[in-house]
Amino acid sequence: MSEYVYNITGGRPLSGTIKVSGAKNSAVALIPAALLADSPVTIDGLPEISDVHTLQRLLEQIGAPSTFEEGVMTIDPSEVEEMALPNGDIKKMRASYYLMGAMLGRFKRAVIGLPGGCPLGPRPIDQHIKGFEALGAKVTNEHGSIYLRADELIGAKIYLDVASVGATINIMLAAVRAKGQTIIENAAKEPEIIDVATLLSNMGADIKGAGTNVIRINGVDQLTGTRHTIIPDRIEAGTYMIMAAALGQGVTIDNVIPLHMEALTAKLRELGVEVIEREEQIYIPERKQPLQAVNLKTLVYPGFPTDLQQPFSVLLTQAEGSSVVTETIYPARFKQIDELKRMNAKGKIEGNSAIINGPARLDGTIVRASDLRAGAALVLAGLLAKGTTTVEDIYHIERGYSDLIDKLNALGADIRREKKN
Repeated sequence: MSEYVYNITGGRPLSGTIKVSGAKNSAVALIPAALLADSPVTIDGLPEISDVHTLQRLLEQIGAPSTFEEGVMTIDPSEVEEMALPNGDIKKMRASYYLMGAMLGRFKRAVIGLPGGCPLGPRPIDQHIKGFEALGAKVTNEHGSIYLRADELIGAKIYLDVASVGATINIMLAAVRAKGQTIIENAAKEPEIIDVATLLSNMGADIKGAGTNVIRINGVDQLTGTRHTIIPDRIEAGTYMIMAAALGQGVTIDNVIPLHMEALTAKLRELGVEVIEREEQIYIPERKQPLQAVNLKTLVYPGFPTDLQQPFSVLLTQAEGSSVVTETIYPARFKQIDELKRMNAKGKIEGNSAIINGPARLDGTIVRASDLRAGAALVLAGLLAKGTTTVEDIYHIERGYSDLIDKLNALGADIRREKKN
């Protein structure tokens, strides 16, 4: 629980330039990946979010001191100890599971508490475990922790039943130090996987095919320190694009890779939003026409990202007509709908779809963030609503958005982070 809330005064137009931070979903894998090196690793452009600070504390616990200033983290993994990480900080974030692959790759064994993070229904790690076992590890669940043990790791052909980002990265982390060749088939293709593969390759790993559905890894004996710049956060960029579409009077989103945004860009244009792509920027001019309802289905990359479904559903409350949003990745990811209905939105959930009717005039009230992206959705709802909206449990939001309030207030929003009454 958080003792702080966001109080948002709605109805203010947004204009100006907003800069996107480094990718959260890369950061939480790049930092554990540094443990595979034998000398310091520096990562530039990391976001100032609680997940990064949590990982920094976890590294400290196992003997990998680090410095983190102005987005630059330097990690010294040379004296890392093979230590159990049972619970505590592990519970605060789901992506702590990347420590499994990194520790297994380095020490051939690991003990990691079961990960926490956003409660989005069943998000099993069975594909991770399948991959570790294929490489030769024995995996057991003892006293609420995952125990991984291997005499040695041997390359293998691994077919993922689901194109899981987490499993793809975790298997890569373990396989770069395995003997022989590992082939991951039906690998996920997200940009964050390419980012992690780039760091590992710069450390001396031999990885081919990252970003395609078949990744080939030839194991190496040693990885060395390097310097790496993280990619921009496409989910943060998408969140701001959606906010600009809803309330913008000319908003430039800076530090973006437009290629990563294609699925969202296409849907915004279908809604009736003009999107202008530049080299490392996206500009959304003031909207001159009403939004038109669209149907949406979340898919693995390069399809529409599940992480943007919740903010996008808020935008659909402002569109004329009935929109159907189908969630194929995490069917439980509609917790924002009930909160939006409390703000006068018209929507209902049927199976793994939400039906949203608009346009609706949203009214400010007290709402609760149930997870990270639902929290971002409720911030947008508050920006749109008449009156004041109070968003509770903002710790979810601060796990994934760096300097959110300062960035939005600089565009003209009115958001205050205040102690809960």
